[in-house]
Amino acid sequence: MTDLVSQSFPPERLTAVSVLRAYRDGFFPMGCGDGRLRWFSPDPRGILPLDGFHLPHGFRRVLRRLDFAVSVDAAFPEVVAGCADRSETWIDPAIARVYADLFAARSAHSVEVWQAGDLVGGLYGVQLGGVFFGESMFSRVGEASKVALLALVGILRTRQFGLLDIQWVTDHLENFGAVEIRRPVYLNYLREAMVRQCSFPPPGEVHVAELIKPRIGAVEEQSAARVTLP
Repeated sequence: MTDLVSQSFPPERLTAVSVLRAYRDGFFPMGCGDGRLRWFSPDPRGILPLDGFHLPHGFRRVLRRLDFAVSVDAAFPEVVAGCADRSETWIDPAIARVYADLFAARSAHSVEVWQAGDLVGGLYGVQLGGVFFGESMFSRVGEASKVALLALVGILRTRQFGLLDIQWVTDHLENFGAVEIRRPVYLNYLREAMVRQCSFPPPGEVHVAELIKPRIGAVEEQSAARVTLP
């Protein structure tokens, strides 16, 4: 099992076209911390099976008490900035620039979590056909990033997506059903899912309870409260 990593390259070579081409071949870009970038293709690859997604029991109890609103594509730049706001980050200015271009072309999307009118968490990624490539998530209050993930999975399942790519499996994502698969298997899944004709919902608020009630078991209709977006 060997990760494929390219030689580093200058940020001006990173474009929206090159990023989409790389995703189709199983690669994604990351900053190196020195102003340069590399293409990565992990082996094994982390995915979150949409049919195998599950809520940790502890989170199910917490979810009933949360007071969040969720939206899509309402604050993409702010979500990317939130994901980059940490002591060590691979989201450098070149990455932020190119993903903003992808968002403008409706190839990148964000899920935002709001509390009392403030952006408190979210995630972003790239869509190709029926594939969503999750890039990063952040949380400023407890459980906000989990709510964003829950909303994303509900959206992808409702809209018949075939693959949620998470790049690497972390302990946090493993709790939700994330697994590792070998690169050849991943590439087969990727090719099959990319040909699906799927779409993200239009920008605006989404109702998490409506997404999860018919599709993710053991969660009551009241599991996700909502408030008015700013």
